[in-house]
Formats: sequence, structure tokens, C-alpha cells
Amino acid sequence: MLSLNYRDSRPIYEQVRDGLRRLIITGAVPAGDKLPSVRSMAGQLAINPNTIQRAYEALEQEGYAYSVPGKGSFAALPQDVTDKRRGELLEKLDAVVQELVYLGMTPAEIGERCAAWKEESK
Repeated sequence: MLSLNYRDSRPIYEQVRDGLRRLIITGAVPAGDKLPSVRSMAGQLAINPNTIQRAYEALEQEGYAYSVPGKGSFAALPQDVTDKRRGELLEKLDAVVQELVYLGMTPAEIGERCAAWKEESK
């Protein structure tokens, strides 16, 4: 389900969070489905359960998951992902676009890149 890269400079919990987020976004884990328990995922990845718990908490803060006491964590429905998260991502996008323009890319080239990505993802 997930794989970790121990040479990656990011902390393990961020790799787990990003991997789960990708699975939720792509629909590999459908909205409303139960995520693996903290213990089972920690066992599969051979890491500390606290690391998995931290990743789940980060997903909840971002709106990609929710927990039900006594039942576990579940993938959130798309409409549950908050406007706050969209705002955070747009701020990051603005910073990246600003740097790309500074490095000589034109807005048209950036738009072409977005259009090409959209075609590839169909």
C-alpha cells in the first residue's frame, strides 16, 4: 500500500501522510472507507505506531480523514476537505509560480504545463 524511502529528507510521518493523502485523492482509498488501524499499518511498515498516529492526525487536520472514537479513522468525503486546505495549497502554488516567473518561465509556459498535466491525468 505504502512504501517508505529512508533516504528521503522528510520525516517518516510526512511520507506516510503524503502516501495516504495520495491514495485518498486518487480514489484508491474511497471516501468513507476505513483506513488501516494504527497498529496494523505500523506492523506492515515496521515503524513505531506513534509515527502512524501522527500521520493520521495530520490528515485529519488537513481534512482528508476523520476519526470515529472506538471505530478508527476513515477517508473523508471530497466535500469535507475544507476551504482552508484549498487556501493553503493556493498560497504554495502562488509562491512556486512566482519563483518560476523569476527564473524566466512565462505565464504561458506555466499554463501549458498545467494543461499537459491535465491531459496526462485523463
